[in-house]
Amino acid sequence: MKIEIWSDVVCPWCYIGKRRLEGALDGLEEELGGVEIVWRSFELDPMAPARQPEPLERSLATKYGMSVERAGEMMARMTRVGADEGLTLDFDRALPGNTLDAHRLLHLAATHGRQSEMKERLFRAYMTEGRAIGDRSELVALAEEVGLDREGVEAVLESDRFIEEVRGDERRAREIGIRGVPFFLIDERGAVPGAQPVDVLREALRRMANLTAG
Repeated sequence: MKIEIWSDVVCPWCYIGKRRLEGALDGLEEELGGVEIVWRSFELDPMAPARQPEPLERSLATKYGMSVERAGEMMARMTRVGADEGLTLDFDRALPGNTLDAHRLLHLAATHGRQSEMKERLFRAYMTEGRAIGDRSELVALAEEVGLDREGVEAVLESDRFIEEVRGDERRAREIGIRGVPFFLIDERGAVPGAQPVDVLREALRRMANLTAG
């Protein structure tokens, strides 16, 4: 079974969705005949600067047309939901920025069989550790932690490599009609939008496995 997931590394629901998918797959992979997970690129804000100068609360309030207080309440709720999934979401430390380079890094990691590890590391770096996700030096350090070669990563980030792959993922998202993330596509025909509960994801996986077998 192939599961493609469109997401952005600054999307807390995407991190939660990753954990819920892992819970849904726990003990189920043999029944599904093995699982291949592919992370697809989706930039929530392609025009974001490398480093967002204003606090996350304020930038969210501006983006969604709400008060700063309402944005803070939304972040607090998200923190509680994350905690229920075993995640520590520390938005007070979050340093948002442009994620194009992070997505390029994920494509590079895929060529080395380390895409899921890279995705997890980027999520934790941004959501929990307050690492600047648009800073290339930070991305190089994070890539090294998952076993990628420093010089190779630097060469990619200093070039245009994998930009077309990122754009290709995003074009495909538009063709499918994806407007929000996370978005799960199972065997290219079963769609699950949003960070659905574990039991909903598990049922969708089983349903698609049965359709393939039939």
